[in-house]
Amino acid sequence: MPRAGLCSCWGGRVLPLLLAYVCYLLLGATVFQLLEKQAEAQSRDQFQFEKLRFLENYTCLDQQALEQFVQVIMEAWVKGVNPKGNSTNPSNWDFGSSFFFAGTVVTTIGYGNLAPSTEAGQVFCVFYALVGIPLNVVFLNHLGAGLHGHLATLERWEEQPRRSQLLQILGLALFLTLGTLVILIFPPMVFSHVEGWSFGEGFYFAFITLSTIGFGDYVVGTDPSKHYISVYRSLAALWILLGLAWLALILPLGPLLLHRCSQVWLLRLRQGCDTEKAPGGTHREGSTAARETQVIGQDFLIWRRCLRN
Repeated sequence: MPRAGLCSCWGGRVLPLLLAYVCYLLLGATVFQLLEKQAEAQSRDQFQFEKLRFLENYTCLDQQALEQFVQVIMEAWVKGVNPKGNSTNPSNWDFGSSFFFAGTVVTTIGYGNLAPSTEAGQVFCVFYALVGIPLNVVFLNHLGAGLHGHLATLERWEEQPRRSQLLQILGLALFLTLGTLVILIFPPMVFSHVEGWSFGEGFYFAFITLSTIGFGDYVVGTDPSKHYISVYRSLAALWILLGLAWLALILPLGPLLLHRCSQVWLLRLRQGCDTEKAPGGTHREGSTAARETQVIGQDFLIWRRCLRN
């Protein structure tokens, strides 16, 4: 019997989810290949052309000497040294940059543009991450709990008058709007202005960072031609922590909002049918609106339970 239940669970839930997961990965691989492969080939050809032109302009160099120099540049880049500029470039390991790096370690973002190069630094990074990652999870959970603590009155949703319920909905909408502006709109504008990016590039950096993907193609405070304030990267690290806590708070709302929209749509259809069938359409419309409000309250209660768990 347990074996039959396991097979039923595998066939009924796990297998369709696995197929959807694999299909989603295949879709992503296909789209990325179509979008990026040709651009990569063009960049490779352009790089080879620039190397040949460099050798033509500086005939005292040969191909082997140029390749060795390119190798030195690549090794410097891997160790976090920007090949642009000179030795007066700001250090990657001043306190602000080190604080930013520590934040990327405990949040598991890992841009990849900077890493410890000494054996002692690598060993310390391992043990620092072993302690810091669980600490970061606990901190974000408690911070998210503190943020949604302002919505505690939702637990008494059904006991409150409808006007109070609507005010709470408006308050939540205002909270989500302000959070979106403070976390996802204003910071990309600041990064775009300071780094010289477009707003699209700034928003791309913000999303890749807060989703903890961290490609490393865009990182703040790394351009040697710019003069940053000393706390710039430290402020960016604090923004990352607050942004992760805010996302942990609102992400459970997604499925609940979809469920709520489907419920409201069904109630609207039922309302239309009731209005056509019964002459007392006003009373039925009011009862339908009351049911809509009750659905909202139930969804918010479920959301709060998910956050607590």
